[in-house]
Amino acid sequence: MAKNYIISYLASLILTAILTYFLIPILKRGRAKQTILKYVTEHKQKNGTVTMGGIAFLLSIAICFAIFIRGGKIATVSLIIFAIYSIIGFFDDYIKIRFNKNEGLTPTQKIILQLLVSFIAAGYSVHSGLTNVYIPFTDKLINLNYWFIPFAIFVFLATTNCVNLTDGLDGLAGSVSSIVLLFGAMLIVLQTHNLGGYYVVKKEYLNLSQLAIISSGALIGYLIFNVNKASLFMGDTGSLGLGGLIASVYLFSGNALYIVICGIMFVLTGLSVIIQVLHYKRTKKRVFLMSPLHHHFQIKGYSETKIALSYSVITLIMGLISLLTFI
Repeated sequence: MAKNYIISYLASLILTAILTYFLIPILKRGRAKQTILKYVTEHKQKNGTVTMGGIAFLLSIAICFAIFIRGGKIATVSLIIFAIYSIIGFFDDYIKIRFNKNEGLTPTQKIILQLLVSFIAAGYSVHSGLTNVYIPFTDKLINLNYWFIPFAIFVFLATTNCVNLTDGLDGLAGSVSSIVLLFGAMLIVLQTHNLGGYYVVKKEYLNLSQLAIISSGALIGYLIFNVNKASLFMGDTGSLGLGGLIASVYLFSGNALYIVICGIMFVLTGLSVIIQVLHYKRTKKRVFLMSPLHHHFQIKGYSETKIALSYSVITLIMGLISLLTFI
């Protein structure tokens, strides 16, 4: 099993790097270039950088899935959810490019589409009996039954939007997502071997863990071209898709509450925006120099590389902490 994980990880990494290399000139010819918000002055030099880089790792993950994963309903549904969220992001990116502006789909349109997908995913969970949730740092499960539907919808909406908000600096969302997916896979493997019980169909969950491994490797291949100074951005094609994939991996494995731990930087990013908006509406003053949180640190003078590395290190530490129960 470990050998298969390593091979699939490396294969997705290499394939993504190759696909991204050839995708960049295609996107340039198609004028798929990012328009930067005028008030983000620190990023004005990035205006015109090609976007929609998420297409490369989406294709790579799909190809490696077909090669290394044989069957598995849960993994297949997770891949489909990933693809649907990526398509929503693609249309958002296309509108931005077509009309040369930074805003694509309206917030209302985005929320409606995300709600629709998350409701279908929640329905699948209930229909398949995937309504158990692990209490972090214990071997205890809570069965939410039909309450799982609103819970799952919240997890999908929160995760997709927080990952989307984190995609604001070179290498940031990709590096953090890669680590979060890696620990998602490790949690599944450890729970499968150490706890049993809930994992009645062991192969199903090992397939899901392999999808997470493949996705983690694909993001490393993508980061070769996305770390500062980035040659391309993933766009909403990538960030919305990744949010949907992370939510699927953690939710369907019963580890939704672990997103708060392993994905702590996504959580803090989302909270920084909420705090900023609510505080400003009430007092007309800002808590942060700019939100999301990574822009606050950037204005404070920290480089994009340092911020992305710090976010990754914190994510790695929190991921290791999440495994303590099983070691």
